[in-house]
Amino acid sequence: MQPHQRLPLNALRTFESAARLLSFKAAAEELCVTPQSVSSQIRQLEAEWGVLLFTRRPRQISLTDAGRSLAQVVNRTFNELRREMDTFALQNRKTVTLAVGPIFGARWLLPRMDAFSRLYPHIDLVLHHSPRITSAEQMETMVMIDWGNGDWLGLNAKRLFEVTFTPTLSPALLARLGGLKDPSDLARYPVVHKWDREEWASWLDLVGLGALRFAHEVTMRDSNIVLQAALDGHSVIMGIFPLIQSEIDAGRLVCPFNIAYHPTRAYYLLTRPGARGTPEVRDVCDWIEAEACLME
Repeated sequence: MQPHQRLPLNALRTFESAARLLSFKAAAEELCVTPQSVSSQIRQLEAEWGVLLFTRRPRQISLTDAGRSLAQVVNRTFNELRREMDTFALQNRKTVTLAVGPIFGARWLLPRMDAFSRLYPHIDLVLHHSPRITSAEQMETMVMIDWGNGDWLGLNAKRLFEVTFTPTLSPALLARLGGLKDPSDLARYPVVHKWDREEWASWLDLVGLGALRFAHEVTMRDSNIVLQAALDGHSVIMGIFPLIQSEIDAGRLVCPFNIAYHPTRAYYLLTRPGARGTPEVRDVCDWIEAEACLME
């Protein structure tokens, strides 16, 4: 065998797959080529090196002594290359910490995560729960999405989109209790609301029923659990739109009244001054803003 000035890397890759799987067909499927291509490359490798690498039998192949020796070297070399490439890839990965509230995270961010990963495969998002904050001193992450009027002390605030509120319930609960023709009929219904009851109070004031009391009330802090209570047919909730619009479109929830409360507050993207000078933070912020623009 003559010394080789050029290693046949493509053929060696094919050999490594076939030797590991002991099948030309399986190697072809792994490499997305035809079995004939695998067989041809192996024969060319054997011819160039003057050794038989495989023993061919009907529906079966096995490695010769030379094939096993070469397979050990090739497998070790390819594994070292993979480890080295993984090391470089990890060094080039960036991490961005992002704080979001439960309903925003579940209903807005999560459905878009696959698209983000495809666009920015080198950025790892680390999500944190987002408490309400008022200033930069309280912000513990690189980026944050919060609900407010845009007046966070020491932070840059970019308005993303506004929301509206209106009573929402499952068709099953509406069919079971019925009679929901006027907002005052809500007095007969069980209601689940968030701990501050602010949206319910504002909507009831809007329809002139500020003193209305419900048949039964449950208070919960997690807005996703509040939503689940409506989906399961347990209660009326104050639906937040557009975050739960998909449930209306799918018929899992209904809005009995065409009356919506428009708060002055909205969702904002918060960053510290100068934070967008970091490329990965800028990419995350630009992506969030672009996705929010699609909702307008």
